[in-house]
Amino acid sequence: MTAELVSPLAAWTSRLPSTVSERPFLSQLTVRSSDTAAMGSVLGVAFPSRPCTFTEGSGRFGDVSVLWLGPDEYLVVAEPGLQVPIEEGLRACKGSVVDTSAQRTTLVLEGPHVRDVLAHGCSVDLHPAAAPVGTCVQTLLARTGIILQVTGADTFTLLVRSSFAEYLAAWLCDASVEYGLLGETPVTGRPQGHR
Repeated sequence: MTAELVSPLAAWTSRLPSTVSERPFLSQLTVRSSDTAAMGSVLGVAFPSRPCTFTEGSGRFGDVSVLWLGPDEYLVVAEPGLQVPIEEGLRACKGSVVDTSAQRTTLVLEGPHVRDVLAHGCSVDLHPAAAPVGTCVQTLLARTGIILQVTGADTFTLLVRSSFAEYLAAWLCDASVEYGLLGETPVTGRPQGHR
């Protein structure tokens, strides 16, 4: 009998602002390598050549994003359940590959007030001129470590450690109130099922 997976924010689904959705269980592999060309060939998606950016495309493992985290450190993100074949493919290249899929969950924020909401708790300049589409940074949001991607004009993807996901969800609810993004859903109290 296989245990059913429960996402870190399962209890928050109906309470999150209408502009926020969780994308749980994505395949995430932390890669350290100086031979990114070979790894890009395996994925079918080139690794980013500039700091604080990400690349994406469709390759051997479907839709894949490669996020620049440091001078020789990257995060490969793909659809759920692909971590084993991606890891096996990348291990043939020079470098290290670690499956970190269970470490984080993913939130997608979209809408005209996304930058305003994030500005309440993020010190990174999120103006489109300073953070255009394609930007990827590790930063703090409401004192929580995140990886932030600018994936569209009004769309951001946040990767947050699973253990901080509920705290960040509550913060996003509070920060969204003044923009009327919660509709009729009350913010106070804990979500049903929370312990």
